[in-house]
Amino acid sequence: MQPLEKSKGKSPKKSGLIRKTIDAYAVQCEACLKWRLIDTVEEYEEIRSRFIEEPFICSKKADVSCEDPTDIEYDDTRTWAADKPNIPKTPKGFQRELVLRKDYSKMDAYYTTPSGKKMRALTEVATYLNSDPDCKDLSLSEFNFTVPKIMPDTIPAHIGRKVSTNGSNKKMKTSNKGDE
Repeated sequence: MQPLEKSKGKSPKKSGLIRKTIDAYAVQCEACLKWRLIDTVEEYEEIRSRFIEEPFICSKKADVSCEDPTDIEYDDTRTWAADKPNIPKTPKGFQRELVLRKDYSKMDAYYTTPSGKKMRALTEVATYLNSDPDCKDLSLSEFNFTVPKIMPDTIPAHIGRKVSTNGSNKKMKTSNKGDE
């Protein structure tokens, strides 16, 4: 689970994306259901990559037990996103970036190569791996574009629900102005 925070940088308006950074990595203890902050993205990815086989419990964190108070409260003071378990760790030298869409409907995943090329799909990853001799030991299965689910109860109040003609629920910005 990842609480998100709006970043300082601006993104192009036409992209439909807002740059949100993950300001904390948290996992929930299987035993006591308390949220524990994880210090680094690498440690978080390690836990996430083995979550089904080795569910997280408080005692896996140094000097922490289920008797200790929660590290962070799950509430609507920040937007939360829930990762799927067992997503592989990002390969060494690569960066995995998650970007929240403006309408808070979902996130998009990107990988950046050691040379700085941004990849948006597995087909691009496959092409890159086949063309770069330094990547001969990497497998396509080490890359995963599955994105965390935005937790609807933590989406900011100024974002409203719009029911489309096809029946899907989508979020949209609401006006702060009165009825005009």
